[in-house]
Amino acid sequence: MPKAYWIAHVTVTDSNNYQRYVESAPPAFQKYGAKFLARGGRCQIMEGESRQRNVVIEFDSLENAIACYQSDEYQQAKSYRADAGIADITIVEGV
Repeated sequence: MPKAYWIAHVTVTDSNNYQRYVESAPPAFQKYGAKFLARGGRCQIMEGESRQRNVVIEFDSLENAIACYQSDEYQQAKSYRADAGIADITIVEGV
């Protein structure tokens, strides 16, 4: 079964509320076996638009990646991010 990845591009607009998101999201990630591969490090935009932070999170399967996003734990954490930034998140299955 191929792995799957969350690919997120985020611009933080309220660092205090975004920090609440960062602090409350780990239980969902742990529950679904998430592994952070990139989290806000240096980047070079080659094409298209950019955001402040780029995040890549690996999951064992597409089903786990989607279940994590839809979980009560993650949705609670996400509520803190709602007014704290702009996010584009895609879940993609690996090869």
